[in-house]
Amino acid sequence: MGRHKAILLRITMLAAGISGARQADAQTFRNYRCADGTQFIVAFYDGDKRAFLQIDGEPATLAKRLAISGARYSGAWVTLRIGKTGATTVKHLMRPVTACTVI
Repeated sequence: MGRHKAILLRITMLAAGISGARQADAQTFRNYRCADGTQFIVAFYDGDKRAFLQIDGEPATLAKRLAISGARYSGAWVTLRIGKTGATTVKHLMRPVTACTVI
């Protein structure tokens, strides 16, 4: 009987591991083009509150910050704001805030 329980436990753990991996794969990618010519890609993963950017050829991980309306993410040199209506702005390096649209 002990052997059957061990086999059942292994099968259950394997099934849980496979379903957990599928949930971790859920993601959203968006491509943006800004008024100043900047282009970037942002990724959001289910279960993770951060935003992952590829901007100016450099990766950046942005933490979610407190926002009055919509969502705000910031890291060392980038601030991304996404309003409730979808209006998006980005500020990076020493450049001014610029409006961006999904492409």
